[in-house]
Amino acid sequence: MEVRIYRLQESDAESLFHFEVANRVYFNKMVPDRGEDYYKFEMFNDKLVQLVTEQSLGLSTFYLIKDEKGTILGRINLVDFNHSNQSAELGYRIGEDYTGNGIATKALKLLLDKTTNLEVIQRITARTTQDNVASRKVLAKNGFTYVYTDQDEVLLNGNFVSLLHYIWKREAR
Repeated sequence: MEVRIYRLQESDAESLFHFEVANRVYFNKMVPDRGEDYYKFEMFNDKLVQLVTEQSLGLSTFYLIKDEKGTILGRINLVDFNHSNQSAELGYRIGEDYTGNGIATKALKLLLDKTTNLEVIQRITARTTQDNVASRKVLAKNGFTYVYTDQDEVLLNGNFVSLLHYIWKREAR
């Protein structure tokens, strides 16, 4: 399967909304629920417009992961750009029907390839839960290094979990 990433646009609202609704239960197993309002199209669209604006201001970048037919397979983002220390935080999610096919690994490689053209980003941080072995493998395959585990567990959907922190640093040229 060919994997591509495309910058988020306002025209993606309807298809992305359907993707999020279809995967809500699955995503809620790994990340906090976004609340009922997020799953009402008008509110979802307002949030998407805010993200596209944030992207246009150079504060974050949001991508949709798609196959060769244009089907949304997931999302991958760099957020919280910090221009003073040239860093950003990574986030990604793959739809339930598409897991286990290397899509996250491929999408992250594509994102890092784009990032190497951005002089402003020298390092990217990422977090995952200790029990999310698949995400830990995706990060390792793409050159992220484990840094530390939070001492305090966090409550995630009724369970206490440990958060592991990773970092990717641009190779010296």
